[in-house]
Amino acid sequence: MKRYEQVAKGLTGQIEQGVYLPGERLPGVRRLSEQFSVSISTIMQAHQLLEDRGLVQARPRSGYYVRTTLGRLPEQPAMTNPQPEPAHITGQQMAMQLSRATRQPGMIQLGAAIPHHSFLPTRAINRALLSVTRHQQQRSAGYEFPPGSAELRQQIARRMLDAGCQVAPSEIIVTSGCQEALALCLRTVARAGDIIALESPTFYGLLQVVESLGLKALEIPTHPQHGISLDALKLAIEQWPVKACAIVANFNNPMGYCMPDDNKQALVALLGEHGIALIEDDVYGDLAFDHHRPPAAKRFDTDGKVLYCSSFSKTLSPGLRLGWVVPGKYREQMEYQKYITSLAAPTLPQLAIADFLQRGGYDRYLRQVRGQYARQVARITRAVGRYFPEGTRVTQPAGGFVIWVELPENTDAMAIFHRALAKGISIAPGPIFSAARKYTNFIRINCAQPWDEQLEAAIALLGRLTLAQPD
Repeated sequence: MKRYEQVAKGLTGQIEQGVYLPGERLPGVRRLSEQFSVSISTIMQAHQLLEDRGLVQARPRSGYYVRTTLGRLPEQPAMTNPQPEPAHITGQQMAMQLSRATRQPGMIQLGAAIPHHSFLPTRAINRALLSVTRHQQQRSAGYEFPPGSAELRQQIARRMLDAGCQVAPSEIIVTSGCQEALALCLRTVARAGDIIALESPTFYGLLQVVESLGLKALEIPTHPQHGISLDALKLAIEQWPVKACAIVANFNNPMGYCMPDDNKQALVALLGEHGIALIEDDVYGDLAFDHHRPPAAKRFDTDGKVLYCSSFSKTLSPGLRLGWVVPGKYREQMEYQKYITSLAAPTLPQLAIADFLQRGGYDRYLRQVRGQYARQVARITRAVGRYFPEGTRVTQPAGGFVIWVELPENTDAMAIFHRALAKGISIAPGPIFSAARKYTNFIRINCAQPWDEQLEAAIALLGRLTLAQPD
Protein backbone atom coordinates (compact mmCIF):
# COMPACT_ATOMS: atom_id res chain seq x y z
CA MET A 1 0.00 0.00 0.00
CA LYS A 2 1.38 3.37 -0.99
CA ARG A 3 1.93 6.03 1.65
CA TYR A 4 -0.89 8.32 0.50
CA GLU A 5 -3.26 5.34 0.54
CA GLN A 6 -2.27 4.68 4.16
CA VAL A 7 -3.00 8.30 5.01
CA ALA A 8 -6.36 8.08 3.23
CA LYS A 9 -7.17 4.91 5.15
CA GLY A 10 -6.32 6.63 8.43
CA LEU A 11 -8.49 9.62 7.67
CA THR A 12 -11.31 7.35 6.53
CA GLY A 13 -11.20 5.57 9.88
CA GLN A 14 -11.30 8.87 11.75
CA ILE A 15 -14.32 10.00 9.72
CA GLU A 16 -16.16 6.70 10.32
CA GLN A 17 -15.42 6.91 14.05
CA GLY A 18 -16.83 10.44 14.24
CA VAL A 19 -13.54 12.24 14.89
CA TYR A 20 -14.49 14.47 11.96
CA LEU A 21 -18.24 14.84 11.47
CA PRO A 22 -20.19 15.53 8.27
CA GLY A 23 -19.84 19.16 7.27
CA GLU A 24 -16.69 19.72 9.33
CA ARG A 25 -13.38 20.90 7.91
CA LEU A 26 -10.39 18.58 7.97
CA PRO A 27 -7.17 19.97 9.45
CA GLY A 28 -4.92 21.87 7.04
CA VAL A 29 -2.34 20.07 4.92
CA ARG A 30 0.58 21.20 7.07
CA ARG A 31 -0.99 19.93 10.24
CA LEU A 32 -1.90 16.59 8.64
CA SER A 33 1.62 16.39 7.23
CA GLU A 34 2.98 16.62 10.77
CA GLN A 35 0.41 14.19 12.20
CA PHE A 36 1.16 11.48 9.62
CA SER A 37 4.86 12.36 9.23
CA VAL A 38 4.56 12.62 5.46
CA SER A 39 5.12 15.29 2.85
CA ILE A 40 2.52 17.86 1.88
CA SER A 41 2.30 16.30 -1.58
CA THR A 42 1.39 12.96 0.02
CA ILE A 43 -1.43 14.63 1.97
CA MET A 44 -2.68 16.23 -1.21
CA GLN A 45 -2.71 12.82 -2.94
CA ALA A 46 -4.66 11.39 0.01
CA HIS A 47 -7.16 14.24 -0.24
CA GLN A 48 -7.65 13.50 -3.91
CA LEU A 49 -8.26 9.83 -3.18
CA LEU A 50 -10.81 10.65 -0.47
CA GLU A 51 -12.52 13.09 -2.82
CA ASP A 52 -12.69 10.41 -5.54
CA ARG A 53 -14.30 8.07 -3.03
CA GLY A 54 -16.92 10.69 -2.14
CA LEU A 55 -15.83 11.08 1.49
CA VAL A 56 -14.64 14.68 1.32
CA GLN A 57 -15.12 17.69 -0.91
CA ALA A 58 -12.81 20.61 -1.65
CA ARG A 59 -13.99 24.18 -1.18
CA PRO A 60 -11.97 26.89 -2.94
CA ARG A 61 -9.66 28.81 -0.60
CA SER A 62 -11.18 27.01 2.37
CA GLY A 63 -9.90 23.43 2.50
CA TYR A 64 -11.38 19.95 2.53
CA TYR A 65 -14.68 19.16 4.26
CA VAL A 66 -16.31 15.88 5.22
CA ARG A 67 -19.30 15.30 2.97
CA THR A 68 -22.70 15.62 4.60
CA THR A 69 -24.01 12.25 3.32
CA LEU A 70 -21.70 9.64 4.77
CA GLY A 71 -21.97 6.06 5.84
CA ARG A 72 -24.41 3.46 4.70
CA LEU A 73 -27.39 5.66 4.14
CA PRO A 74 -30.81 4.21 3.39
CA GLU A 75 -31.97 4.41 -0.21
CA GLN A 76 -34.11 7.35 -1.23
CA PRO A 77 -37.85 7.06 -1.89
CA ALA A 78 -39.02 6.84 -5.49
CA MET A 79 -40.91 9.54 -7.40
CA THR A 80 -44.40 9.98 -6.00
CA ASN A 81 -47.54 9.02 -7.90
CA PRO A 82 -50.57 10.96 -6.60
CA GLN A 83 -54.12 10.87 -7.97
CA PRO A 84 -54.17 12.81 -11.27
CA GLU A 85 -57.30 14.86 -10.54
CA PRO A 86 -58.22 17.89 -8.39
CA ALA A 87 -59.59 17.26 -4.93
CA HIS A 88 -60.93 19.13 -1.94
CA ILE A 89 -58.58 18.81 1.01
CA THR A 90 -59.65 16.77 4.03
CA GLY A 91 -58.24 15.69 7.35
CA GLN A 92 -56.01 18.65 8.11
CA GLN A 93 -57.15 18.70 11.74
CA MET A 94 -54.18 16.42 12.42
CA ALA A 95 -51.89 19.35 11.68
CA MET A 96 -53.45 21.22 14.61
CA GLN A 97 -52.82 18.25 16.87
CA LEU A 98 -49.18 18.33 15.78
CA SER A 99 -49.08 22.06 16.57
CA ARG A 100 -50.48 21.46 20.05
CA ALA A 101 -47.81 18.84 20.69
CA THR A 102 -45.09 21.49 20.29
CA ARG A 103 -46.41 23.22 23.41
CA GLN A 104 -46.22 20.17 25.66
CA PRO A 105 -43.29 20.42 28.12
CA GLY A 106 -40.72 17.66 27.87
CA MET A 107 -41.84 16.56 24.40
CA ILE A 108 -38.99 15.61 22.03
CA GLN A 109 -39.88 17.81 19.08
CA LEU A 110 -39.25 15.85 15.88
CA GLY A 111 -42.61 16.82 14.36
CA ALA A 112 -43.06 20.52 13.65
CA ALA A 113 -40.28 22.03 11.50
CA ILE A 114 -39.16 24.45 14.20
CA PRO A 115 -35.46 24.82 15.10
CA HIS A 116 -34.44 24.24 18.69
CA HIS A 117 -33.55 27.54 20.34
CA SER A 118 -29.88 26.49 20.58
CA PHE A 119 -29.61 26.77 16.78
CA LEU A 120 -30.94 30.33 16.70
CA PRO A 121 -29.09 33.64 17.32
CA THR A 122 -31.43 34.46 20.20
CA ARG A 123 -29.05 36.67 22.16
CA ALA A 124 -28.17 38.77 19.12
CA ILE A 125 -31.85 39.20 18.23
CA ASN A 126 -32.65 40.19 21.81
CA ARG A 127 -29.88 42.79 21.72
CA ALA A 128 -31.34 44.21 18.52
CA LEU A 129 -34.80 44.34 20.10
CA LEU A 130 -33.43 46.17 23.15
CA SER A 131 -31.53 48.62 20.97
CA VAL A 132 -34.62 49.48 18.93
CA THR A 133 -36.74 49.79 22.07
CA ARG A 134 -34.18 52.16 23.58
CA HIS A 135 -33.46 54.34 20.55
CA GLN A 136 -36.72 54.26 18.60
CA GLN A 137 -39.35 54.25 21.33
CA GLN A 138 -41.93 56.35 19.56
CA ARG A 139 -41.65 54.62 16.22
CA SER A 140 -41.59 51.10 17.62
CA ALA A 141 -44.93 51.77 19.32
CA GLY A 142 -46.71 52.75 16.10
CA TYR A 143 -47.90 51.01 12.94
CA GLU A 144 -45.69 50.21 9.96
CA PHE A 145 -48.46 50.12 7.39
CA PRO A 146 -48.01 48.08 4.21
CA PRO A 147 -45.65 47.63 2.51
CA GLY A 148 -43.73 47.74 5.83
CA SER A 149 -40.51 49.16 7.28
CA ALA A 150 -38.38 50.84 4.60
CA GLU A 151 -35.17 49.79 6.39
CA LEU A 152 -36.21 46.13 6.48
CA ARG A 153 -37.34 46.08 2.87
CA GLN A 154 -34.00 47.57 1.84
CA GLN A 155 -32.12 44.84 3.71
CA ILE A 156 -34.35 42.13 2.22
CA ALA A 157 -33.75 43.52 -1.28
CA ARG A 158 -30.01 43.19 -0.67
CA ARG A 159 -30.42 39.64 0.63
CA MET A 160 -32.43 38.63 -2.42
CA LEU A 161 -29.48 39.41 -4.66
CA ASP A 162 -27.94 36.22 -3.24
CA ALA A 163 -30.96 34.34 -4.60
CA GLY A 164 -30.37 35.84 -8.05
CA CYS A 165 -33.29 38.26 -7.72
CA GLN A 166 -32.84 41.95 -8.37
CA VAL A 167 -35.86 43.62 -6.79
CA ALA A 168 -36.41 47.13 -5.47
CA PRO A 169 -37.47 47.68 -1.84
CA SER A 170 -40.73 49.11 -3.19
CA GLU A 171 -41.55 45.68 -4.67
CA ILE A 172 -41.44 43.98 -1.25
CA ILE A 173 -44.35 43.68 1.21
CA VAL A 174 -43.59 42.67 4.80
CA THR A 175 -45.92 40.01 6.23
CA SER A 176 -46.54 38.22 9.50
CA GLY A 177 -44.52 35.17 8.55
CA CYS A 178 -44.45 33.13 5.34
CA GLN A 179 -47.77 31.48 6.15
CA GLU A 180 -49.55 34.82 5.82
CA ALA A 181 -47.60 35.54 2.64
CA LEU A 182 -48.84 32.27 1.10
CA ALA A 183 -52.41 33.02 2.15
CA LEU A 184 -52.25 36.52 0.67
CA CYS A 185 -50.88 35.14 -2.59
CA LEU A 186 -53.64 32.57 -2.96
CA ARG A 187 -56.34 35.09 -2.06
CA THR A 188 -54.95 37.45 -4.67
CA VAL A 189 -54.67 35.06 -7.63
CA ALA A 190 -57.47 32.54 -7.00
CA ARG A 191 -61.09 32.24 -5.97
CA ALA A 192 -63.06 29.46 -4.28
CA GLY A 193 -63.31 26.43 -6.53
CA ASP A 194 -60.13 27.22 -8.49
CA ILE A 195 -57.49 24.51 -8.97
CA ILE A 196 -54.01 24.90 -7.45
CA ALA A 197 -51.22 22.60 -8.64
CA LEU A 198 -48.98 21.42 -5.80
CA GLU A 199 -45.95 19.23 -5.27
CA SER A 200 -46.80 15.89 -3.73
CA PRO A 201 -46.04 15.62 -0.87
CA THR A 202 -46.26 19.28 0.06
CA PHE A 203 -46.05 21.49 3.15
CA TYR A 204 -49.19 20.88 5.21
CA GLY A 205 -49.47 24.57 6.12
CA LEU A 206 -50.02 25.32 2.45
CA LEU A 207 -52.70 22.64 2.30
CA GLN A 208 -54.46 24.27 5.24
CA VAL A 209 -54.54 27.61 3.44
CA VAL A 210 -55.83 25.98 0.24
CA GLU A 211 -58.54 24.21 2.25
CA SER A 212 -59.58 27.36 4.13
CA LEU A 213 -60.06 29.29 0.88
CA GLY A 214 -62.24 26.61 -0.71
CA LEU A 215 -59.68 25.83 -3.41
CA LYS A 216 -58.99 22.43 -4.97
CA ALA A 217 -55.56 20.80 -4.82
CA LEU A 218 -54.07 19.03 -7.83
CA GLU A 219 -51.13 16.94 -6.61
CA ILE A 220 -48.30 16.53 -9.12
CA PRO A 221 -45.74 13.67 -9.06
CA THR A 222 -42.51 14.82 -7.43
CA HIS A 223 -38.99 13.39 -7.43
CA PRO A 224 -37.01 13.36 -4.12
CA GLN A 225 -33.97 14.94 -5.80
CA HIS A 226 -35.27 16.98 -8.73
CA GLY A 227 -38.67 18.16 -7.54
CA ILE A 228 -41.98 18.52 -9.30
CA SER A 229 -42.32 16.58 -12.57
CA LEU A 230 -42.53 19.14 -15.37
CA ASP A 231 -43.93 16.54 -17.77
CA ALA A 232 -46.70 15.62 -15.34
CA LEU A 233 -47.42 19.28 -14.65
CA LYS A 234 -47.68 20.00 -18.38
CA LEU A 235 -50.18 17.18 -18.83
CA ALA A 236 -52.19 18.42 -15.85
CA ILE A 237 -52.30 21.96 -17.24
CA GLU A 238 -53.56 20.62 -20.58
CA GLN A 239 -56.27 18.64 -18.82
CA TRP A 240 -57.40 20.98 -16.04
CA PRO A 241 -57.92 24.78 -15.68
CA VAL A 242 -55.03 25.29 -13.25
CA LYS A 243 -55.13 28.77 -11.72
CA ALA A 244 -51.82 28.75 -9.87
CA CYS A 245 -48.92 26.48 -8.94
CA ALA A 246 -47.27 26.55 -5.51
CA ILE A 247 -43.84 25.04 -4.80
CA VAL A 248 -40.89 24.98 -2.41
CA ALA A 249 -38.05 24.71 -4.92
CA ASN A 250 -35.08 25.08 -2.56
CA PHE A 251 -34.71 22.39 0.13
CA ASN A 252 -38.35 21.46 -0.09
CA ASN A 253 -40.45 20.59 2.91
CA PRO A 254 -40.83 17.65 3.45
CA MET A 255 -38.54 16.00 0.85
CA GLY A 256 -35.57 18.34 1.15
CA TYR A 257 -34.62 18.43 -2.54
CA CYS A 258 -33.23 21.45 -4.39
CA MET A 259 -34.74 21.79 -7.86
CA PRO A 260 -32.02 22.16 -10.54
CA ASP A 261 -31.75 25.65 -12.00
CA ASP A 262 -32.69 24.44 -15.49
CA ASN A 263 -35.88 22.93 -14.07
CA LYS A 264 -36.74 26.18 -12.29
CA GLN A 265 -36.31 28.11 -15.51
CA ALA A 266 -38.38 25.58 -17.44
CA LEU A 267 -41.10 25.66 -14.77
CA VAL A 268 -41.39 29.45 -14.92
CA ALA A 269 -41.48 29.31 -18.73
CA LEU A 270 -44.14 26.56 -18.77
CA LEU A 271 -46.45 28.41 -16.40
CA GLY A 272 -45.81 31.70 -18.22
CA GLU A 273 -46.90 30.18 -21.53
CA HIS A 274 -50.26 29.30 -19.98
CA GLY A 275 -50.72 32.49 -17.95
CA ILE A 276 -50.52 30.62 -14.64
CA ALA A 277 -49.14 32.29 -11.51
CA LEU A 278 -46.29 30.61 -9.63
CA ILE A 279 -46.25 30.96 -5.85
CA GLU A 280 -42.73 30.21 -4.57
CA ASP A 281 -42.04 29.47 -0.88
CA ASP A 282 -38.30 29.95 -0.26
CA VAL A 283 -38.03 29.84 3.54
CA TYR A 284 -35.17 27.28 3.46
CA GLY A 285 -33.14 28.82 0.62
CA ASP A 286 -30.47 30.28 2.93
CA LEU A 287 -29.77 26.91 4.59
CA ALA A 288 -27.65 25.17 1.93
CA PHE A 289 -25.23 22.68 3.46
CA ASP A 290 -22.51 23.53 0.93
CA HIS A 291 -22.81 27.27 1.72
CA HIS A 292 -23.86 27.98 -1.87
CA ARG A 293 -27.21 29.76 -1.82
CA PRO A 294 -29.24 28.39 -4.76
CA PRO A 295 -31.17 30.85 -6.93
CA ALA A 296 -34.89 31.21 -6.53
CA ALA A 297 -37.30 30.41 -9.34
CA LYS A 298 -38.17 34.11 -9.14
CA ARG A 299 -34.80 34.77 -10.78
CA PHE A 300 -36.25 33.58 -14.10
CA ASP A 301 -39.41 35.68 -13.89
CA THR A 302 -39.72 38.16 -16.76
CA ASP A 303 -43.40 39.12 -16.59
CA GLY A 304 -44.08 39.46 -12.86
CA LYS A 305 -46.16 36.29 -12.53
CA VAL A 306 -43.94 34.67 -9.88
CA LEU A 307 -45.04 35.57 -6.36
CA TYR A 308 -42.03 35.01 -4.09
CA CYS A 309 -42.58 34.30 -0.38
CA SER A 310 -40.10 33.85 2.44
CA SER A 311 -39.51 34.58 6.12
CA PHE A 312 -36.96 34.59 8.93
CA SER A 313 -38.86 31.92 10.91
CA LYS A 314 -36.54 29.05 9.90
CA THR A 315 -33.34 31.04 10.34
CA LEU A 316 -33.59 33.79 12.95
CA SER A 317 -36.70 33.49 15.11
CA PRO A 318 -40.02 31.67 14.61
CA GLY A 319 -41.59 33.79 17.36
CA LEU A 320 -41.06 37.14 15.66
CA ARG A 321 -43.43 36.06 12.83
CA LEU A 322 -41.70 38.11 10.19
CA GLY A 323 -41.87 37.30 6.49
CA TRP A 324 -42.25 38.99 3.14
CA VAL A 325 -43.61 38.62 -0.35
CA VAL A 326 -42.47 39.95 -3.72
CA PRO A 327 -45.77 39.78 -5.60
CA GLY A 328 -44.63 41.04 -9.00
CA LYS A 329 -47.51 42.32 -11.10
CA TYR A 330 -49.91 41.72 -8.21
CA ARG A 331 -48.28 44.23 -5.86
CA GLU A 332 -51.18 46.67 -5.60
CA GLN A 333 -53.77 43.96 -4.91
CA MET A 334 -51.42 42.26 -2.45
CA GLU A 335 -50.78 45.45 -0.50
CA TYR A 336 -54.53 45.93 -0.13
CA GLN A 337 -55.02 42.29 0.93
CA LYS A 338 -52.33 42.70 3.59
CA TYR A 339 -53.98 45.86 4.91
CA ILE A 340 -57.49 44.40 5.23
CA THR A 341 -56.17 41.12 6.66
CA SER A 342 -53.97 42.32 9.51
CA LEU A 343 -53.45 46.06 8.99
CA ALA A 344 -49.66 45.79 9.47
CA ALA A 345 -46.89 43.44 10.50
CA PRO A 346 -45.52 44.06 14.04
CA THR A 347 -43.25 47.10 14.06
CA LEU A 348 -40.67 46.21 16.72
CA PRO A 349 -39.55 42.94 15.05
CA GLN A 350 -39.24 44.71 11.68
CA LEU A 351 -36.93 47.37 13.06
CA ALA A 352 -34.92 44.87 15.09
CA ILE A 353 -34.35 42.46 12.19
CA ALA A 354 -33.39 45.38 9.94
CA ASP A 355 -30.80 46.42 12.52
CA PHE A 356 -29.48 42.87 12.83
CA LEU A 357 -29.15 42.48 9.06
CA GLN A 358 -27.53 45.89 8.62
CA ARG A 359 -24.80 44.98 11.14
CA GLY A 360 -23.86 41.84 9.22
CA GLY A 361 -24.99 39.41 11.91
CA TYR A 362 -27.03 37.29 9.54
CA ASP A 363 -24.13 36.20 7.34
CA ARG A 364 -22.00 35.29 10.35
CA TYR A 365 -24.84 33.26 11.76
CA LEU A 366 -25.53 31.43 8.48
CA ARG A 367 -21.90 30.37 8.15
CA GLN A 368 -22.21 28.65 11.51
CA VAL A 369 -25.69 27.15 11.39
CA ARG A 370 -25.46 25.59 7.91
CA GLY A 371 -22.76 23.21 9.11
CA GLN A 372 -24.72 22.44 12.27
CA TYR A 373 -27.81 21.46 10.30
CA ALA A 374 -25.74 19.38 7.89
CA ARG A 375 -24.31 17.41 10.81
CA GLN A 376 -27.71 16.95 12.46
CA VAL A 377 -29.35 15.72 9.27
CA ALA A 378 -26.48 13.29 8.68
CA ARG A 379 -26.55 12.01 12.26
CA ILE A 380 -30.29 11.45 12.37
CA THR A 381 -30.31 9.88 8.90
CA ARG A 382 -27.62 7.41 9.96
CA ALA A 383 -29.56 6.72 13.19
CA VAL A 384 -32.71 5.99 11.18
CA GLY A 385 -30.67 3.62 9.02
CA ARG A 386 -29.37 1.92 12.17
CA TYR A 387 -32.58 1.62 14.23
CA PHE A 388 -35.45 1.47 11.74
CA PRO A 389 -36.56 -1.75 10.01
CA GLU A 390 -35.03 -3.05 6.81
CA GLY A 391 -36.58 -1.46 3.76
CA THR A 392 -36.82 2.02 5.27
CA ARG A 393 -35.96 4.76 2.77
CA VAL A 394 -34.85 8.31 3.60
CA THR A 395 -34.40 11.42 1.48
CA GLN A 396 -30.94 13.02 1.32
CA PRO A 397 -31.49 16.79 1.51
CA ALA A 398 -28.76 19.24 0.57
CA GLY A 399 -30.11 21.93 2.87
CA GLY A 400 -32.76 22.75 5.45
CA PHE A 401 -33.29 20.43 8.40
CA VAL A 402 -36.06 17.91 7.67
CA ILE A 403 -35.98 14.38 6.29
CA TRP A 404 -38.80 12.39 4.66
CA VAL A 405 -38.83 8.78 5.79
CA GLU A 406 -40.56 5.99 3.86
CA LEU A 407 -41.37 3.07 6.15
CA PRO A 408 -42.07 -0.49 5.01
CA GLU A 409 -45.23 -0.72 2.92
CA ASN A 410 -47.74 -1.93 5.51
CA THR A 411 -46.63 0.44 8.27
CA ASP A 412 -49.31 2.78 9.68
CA ALA A 413 -47.74 6.21 10.17
CA MET A 414 -50.80 7.53 12.02
CA ALA A 415 -50.61 4.72 14.55
CA ILE A 416 -46.92 5.42 15.06
CA PHE A 417 -47.71 9.13 15.48
CA HIS A 418 -50.13 8.42 18.32
CA ARG A 419 -47.92 5.84 20.02
CA ALA A 420 -44.92 8.16 19.79
CA LEU A 421 -46.90 11.03 21.35
CA ALA A 422 -47.77 8.77 24.26
CA LYS A 423 -44.01 8.18 24.70
CA GLY A 424 -43.18 11.90 24.62
CA ILE A 425 -42.00 12.08 20.99
CA SER A 426 -43.59 14.23 18.31
CA ILE A 427 -43.29 13.30 14.63
CA ALA A 428 -45.18 14.46 11.53
CA PRO A 429 -47.23 11.66 9.90
CA GLY A 430 -47.21 11.45 6.11
CA PRO A 431 -50.96 11.84 5.41
CA ILE A 432 -51.00 15.51 6.50
CA PHE A 433 -48.67 16.30 3.57
CA SER A 434 -51.26 15.19 1.01
CA ALA A 435 -54.66 16.56 -0.01
CA ALA A 436 -55.88 13.00 -0.48
CA ARG A 437 -54.19 11.75 2.74
CA LYS A 438 -51.65 9.65 0.86
CA TYR A 439 -48.24 8.63 2.29
CA THR A 440 -49.75 6.47 5.02
CA ASN A 441 -46.36 4.78 5.54
CA PHE A 442 -44.27 7.97 5.62
CA ILE A 443 -43.17 10.31 8.39
CA ARG A 444 -41.23 13.58 8.42
CA ILE A 445 -38.55 14.16 11.05
CA ASN A 446 -37.31 17.56 12.16
CA CYS A 447 -33.53 17.29 12.59
CA ALA A 448 -33.02 20.75 14.11
CA GLN A 449 -32.62 19.32 17.60
CA PRO A 450 -29.34 19.02 19.55
CA TRP A 451 -27.80 15.57 19.30
CA ASP A 452 -27.45 13.79 22.63
CA GLU A 453 -28.19 10.42 24.21
CA GLN A 454 -31.84 11.33 24.73
CA LEU A 455 -32.34 12.15 21.05
CA GLU A 456 -30.60 8.96 19.91
CA ALA A 457 -32.77 6.98 22.32
CA ALA A 458 -35.86 8.66 20.84
CA ILE A 459 -34.83 7.62 17.31
CA ALA A 460 -34.23 4.07 18.54
CA LEU A 461 -37.66 4.04 20.20
CA LEU A 462 -39.29 5.24 16.99
CA GLY A 463 -37.61 2.35 15.21
CA ARG A 464 -39.08 -0.10 17.73
CA LEU A 465 -42.53 1.47 17.39
CA THR A 466 -42.24 1.05 13.64
CA LEU A 467 -41.48 -2.63 14.08
CA ALA A 468 -44.37 -3.12 16.50
CA GLN A 469 -47.79 -4.22 15.30
CA PRO A 470 -50.58 -1.59 15.33
CA ASP A 471 -52.60 -1.41 18.52
